[in-house]
Amino acid sequence: MSSNGQSKAELSDQDLELISLLQWAPRITWGEAAEILDAHPTTLAGRWEKLRSSGAAWITAQVNLNDPRNLLSFQEVSCNTQQWNDVVKELVAMPEVLSVEAFGREPDLGLTVVSRDLPSLSRIIEEKISRVQGVVKIHNMISTKLHRAGDKWRLDRLSDDQRRAAQAWVAAEQESLPVSSTPLSEDHRPVIEALMLDGRASAAEIARITGLHPATARRYLHKVLASGLLSIRCDLIQGFSATPITAQWFTRLDANQHEAAAEALARDPRTRVVTSITGRANLMVVMWLHSVGEILEAERAIQSAVSGIEIQETVVSLRPIKRMGWVLDSETHVGKKFISPRLHLS
Repeated sequence: MSSNGQSKAELSDQDLELISLLQWAPRITWGEAAEILDAHPTTLAGRWEKLRSSGAAWITAQVNLNDPRNLLSFQEVSCNTQQWNDVVKELVAMPEVLSVEAFGREPDLGLTVVSRDLPSLSRIIEEKISRVQGVVKIHNMISTKLHRAGDKWRLDRLSDDQRRAAQAWVAAEQESLPVSSTPLSEDHRPVIEALMLDGRASAAEIARITGLHPATARRYLHKVLASGLLSIRCDLIQGFSATPITAQWFTRLDANQHEAAAEALARDPRTRVVTSITGRANLMVVMWLHSVGEILEAERAIQSAVSGIEIQETVVSLRPIKRMGWVLDSETHVGKKFISPRLHLS
């Protein structure tokens, strides 16, 4: 990464176009994808395999963070400088910690944590995070309403017709899934974990991985996809997006304006996360930017889009360390290590 915050990492236009399509329709067949992108199915499959195996991009199943079975919170952690590496290693290994960001000021780390409820969150903070040697302070913020999550962010490399075709495919796929009133059970967990490792996994691949009978794997897969517990997302290393800088703003706004503010901010293609939170600041906004120099302009855009918003603090991420369970080895690829999040099925 250059000194002005610009990433030197690059993918081809065809790679970015494919990733963009898979952001809209992560499980689209290669045949359907080929029609939309005017390419050969085998070519697209090979291109995706190269992207996936190199760690530049991946498809995973993340926890639906709006699902009432999961409580989302954000923890700011300050630690002793000498023990920073050990603290990171222990926090990354925790299944309750979905994501870890390194900040450029105290607090040193930002954690995204999922728990069952407030008592379980209390145990995670008191019995796990606070007991890590080197952690000196924790600031807890609970998400009271997640308005926009990172899985909705798009590269936006498709034409309007291509995007509509991808959305039509997703709608048809959703309509084809069986409707069931019975909740998920522990029997479905192996399928969930297989999808977290590969969000495009077919019933046949899941049967091979889990040992389930192919018919059972197909039935379980359809039930999991229809449950709403998971969100299938295509992700990529941030530097390949041409927006390598993560900035987040802690703001204050009248609670009656949060929904409208989130809608306005979501129209800015740089916006990844908008969530209402507890604390002195009550609305957090996260964007991916082209450079550090864009931060001031983005702040002006936020204030212009949302009347009356008060920006209390701007925080810049030095680098992501873990994202939705995946450990990021470097700025150019995701590692093979995946820490399966602790999901609550009932």
